[in-house]
Amino acid sequence: MRRAASLLSAVGATALLLTSCGTESAGVGASGARASVPPSRPQVQDPGKDGVRITSLTLTSPSPYPTPTRRVSVSADSLALDSGDAIASFEVTNEGTQTLTYSVVITFMSSDGGAVASQTTTVRNVGPGKIVRGTVRTGHLPPSAPRVTRAKVLKVTKVPANEAPAEPGACPASGIRVSADNGDAAMGLRVVGLHLDNCGKRNYSIEGYPLLELLDGNYKTVHGIKTLHGTSEITTGAGPDQQPRPVTLRPGQSAAAALVWRNTTESGTPVNVPYVRVRATTGASPVTLTLNLDLGTTGRLGVKPWSKAEQ
Repeated sequence: MRRAASLLSAVGATALLLTSCGTESAGVGASGARASVPPSRPQVQDPGKDGVRITSLTLTSPSPYPTPTRRVSVSADSLALDSGDAIASFEVTNEGTQTLTYSVVITFMSSDGGAVASQTTTVRNVGPGKIVRGTVRTGHLPPSAPRVTRAKVLKVTKVPANEAPAEPGACPASGIRVSADNGDAAMGLRVVGLHLDNCGKRNYSIEGYPLLELLDGNYKTVHGIKTLHGTSEITTGAGPDQQPRPVTLRPGQSAAAALVWRNTTESGTPVNVPYVRVRATTGASPVTLTLNLDLGTTGRLGVKPWSKAEQ
């Protein structure tokens, strides 16, 4: 009897050992859960651009092996990341003399240098000599996307903070939001639309043309460019010139205007205008837009008047 009991005890211990070993091996459990893959942090060597640089990159990828259900220790970084997601930490250093608002485009890349995803983030009110840190993430990537291994600062624009465009969906204290679209380009002809939204609670009336000031990279006035009322001297493809008419916008309504130019380059030095300070009308608060006008050597910029936008 003692021998039989010893044999049964040995068999039970062996079964227990096999069950324990199976918990750590690859295999499908009751819920088909996958193992947590700890995030990796590759070394970042980013020289940065215009005062913005990547400081760290956190990566994660889905596990290729399903595991049975068991308790797994998960770090805060793992919880912050979706499968295949990546987060880039960055810092903005304002080396200028005035408070600025930055728009930063960060590109996430694969090992061969190809772009996997790009994200734009806005960093507002960075004072002179100040450093502001933030993060931007790819968001969930499809399974077919290449694995992210690198990130870099692709583009930086910055404008005086008190003249920065309002955040999407936000309404300035004036009740008037000024913005620009991405524009259109064909055969050297450029057209950019200006938009004025009455996001306030009262009617807003305008008449005439947007008031423009062309600015260089240091926000100084660019001279030598003739601003034309109308666009017929530049092209007939932008429609006939219309005389300005009074426009009254009720809350929620919008108006539109347009800038038209050619980037023709002949003799002389080409002129590029990164920023345009826009006032909807005389006395209105200025908004500085990053439009990157490549005016070539033409010396002319056509402006269409404000007109009520179709609803």
